Amino acid sequence: MPRKRNKENVGLPARWVSEHGAYYYQVPQGLEDRWDGKRKFRLGASLPEAYAEWARRLGQVDGAKTIGALLDRYALEVVPTKNVRTQVENNRAVRNLKAVFGDAPLTWLRPQHVYQYADKRRAKPVAANRAIDVLSHAFTKAVEWGYIDRHPFKGEVRLAGEKPRDRYVEDWEVIECLSIESKRKKGSVLVLQAYIRLKLLTGLRRGDILRLTSADLKEDGIHVTPRKTEHSTGKRMIIEWSPELQQAVATAREVRPVDIAPWLFCTRKGECYYDEAKGTASGWDSMWQRFMERVLAETKMTERFTEHDLRAKCASDAETLEHARALLSHADSQITQRVYRRLPERVQPGKIRV
Repeated sequence: MPRKRNKENVGLPARWVSEHGAYYYQVPQGLEDRWDGKRKFRLGASLPEAYAEWARRLGQVDGAKTIGALLDRYALEVVPTKNVRTQVENNRAVRNLKAVFGDAPLTWLRPQHVYQYADKRRAKPVAANRAIDVLSHAFTKAVEWGYIDRHPFKGEVRLAGEKPRDRYVEDWEVIECLSIESKRKKGSVLVLQAYIRLKLLTGLRRGDILRLTSADLKEDGIHVTPRKTEHSTGKRMIIEWSPELQQAVATAREVRPVDIAPWLFCTRKGECYYDEAKGTASGWDSMWQRFMERVLAETKMTERFTEHDLRAKCASDAETLEHARALLSHADSQITQRVYRRLPERVQPGKIRV
């Protein structure tokens, strides 16, 4: 189960902890050099002392004159508010950006410099685009913080976007996956087959499914607060029961390796597959890869699919775009349509009026 937060830490800034009679800052991985090389930096014995030290440290980057100083403040104040996986990616992007733009004045950057950065990293276009997203958001914050009057490249840079994945999982492929026989009465293959059924019915993200507990299964449906929007919009959803959904959940409970575990999907030790500290589910991912290897070896399937492709199948098979958007908990249907609706669009032919 997730570790309960010490009540003394409630209300403190992100990554602050109170322990052993003092206040500490848990330094994000990769930023130790900004905090005297420490992973946990002691701020002070009292709140006033801690806030004074915090303000002094931020003062080193407050009133930033260079892009490097701006990125430092962004890494200290903005990155820690994001989810764990995004923090790791953002911190990596900040390091890469500082290596190129760190000493440049804030007023120096122009759209052509962003294009040049993308071109230099064309061998890794996805990483380059992610880094430019971070740079853009940092300059948005620079306007908010009063460093500059306007964003230097927002709306003026059009990078080649990543082509959305178009793998559509056919119904017969799902049937093949569900036909694999399990060597055990519980766990393993049966758990993954139960997961597939639940994923196709709900369209939930992997992390949100793996975090489901018995407490989330209420009388009117499955109550979910998608982790991706928990700290932004806070949007909650209730997936109402249908006979198929009730059966899928019942099956998932029956095949768990530990009956008394609170998690709908749990390890042999009754623990959650999702590691909150790292933002990963490596054990689950390994189990999925082994399962797909069996599917390719024992069925007619010749091309594997990812568990994320099942989320796209759920959206593609929904009767309307709005239903797909609601299932996937998207704020805007454009991303649903562009990335997740993978079936060809059906249109009626025109008429000849002669």
